[in-house]
Amino acid sequence: MPDGISLEDELALAGRLADAAWTAIRPHFRALTNVDNKAQDTSLIPSNGRPKPTSTPSVPTRTPFDPVTEGDRAAERVIRDILTSERPHHGVTGEEFPETPSQSGYRWLIDPIDGTRAFVAGLPVWTTLISLVDPDDVPVIGIIDQPVLGERYLGWPGGAAMEKGGERTPIHVSGCQDLREATIATTDPFIFNPAEQGAWTHLRATARITRYGLDAYAYARVAGGTVDLVAESGLKPWDVAALFPVVRGAGGLVTDWRGNTPKLGGQIVCASSEGVMEQALLALRRSAT
Repeated sequence: MPDGISLEDELALAGRLADAAWTAIRPHFRALTNVDNKAQDTSLIPSNGRPKPTSTPSVPTRTPFDPVTEGDRAAERVIRDILTSERPHHGVTGEEFPETPSQSGYRWLIDPIDGTRAFVAGLPVWTTLISLVDPDDVPVIGIIDQPVLGERYLGWPGGAAMEKGGERTPIHVSGCQDLREATIATTDPFIFNPAEQGAWTHLRATARITRYGLDAYAYARVAGGTVDLVAESGLKPWDVAALFPVVRGAGGLVTDWRGNTPKLGGQIVCASSEGVMEQALLALRRSAT
């Protein structure tokens, strides 16, 4: 780390941010009174709030739904307040509010609730994602926090750990080297485009176990050694920045679908080993963008 930046200090700050986020989120978990839709096109809804009729009867279709809750907003607000006070020279990029420019080149990428659909459903697989990114857009540290389960995954250059019950335990990816023996995951295969679905279908047909709906928690379990591969697309910077240090710190691999150094977003694949990664890329490269 450069002069003026302490790895331990930034990890400690990230932990305090995660604690503050959970304090803000906790009153809303399994107690929501409202869920807003960030994707809603109000032009499709008349003033009486009823869907506009169509000329011929048809199977109803829903409008796009991108949920956001007061838990998302409250957590991001409290994180931003702490960073404004303690790291005023750092930038902040989050999912729910406009970007705060950086004066130092360093910025925090935060997703207060990654997996809002799971949060709305009351399922404890959503996470809070926090990462510090350097001036070259390389994530330096990352936290994947699942406070309902009491699991916090930390990653930094050369190491990763899980904090649970007040104790920090080193974590490492599994020893799986063969996709045919692997447990793989993606959040939702139906958000893939047709070419991506084809690639995923190949992976699913090859792997031993396939799981869905875990969002960033799946990457935490790659680092924890129980999931061997996660492949996703259409990701945003705040979706992925925290994942890279955790998976890499635990000995895993992170690339784009071509096998190149990944950008902060887009198509991402994480794997427990070179063997699993290379076998997966045989399929993923065909639909890489």
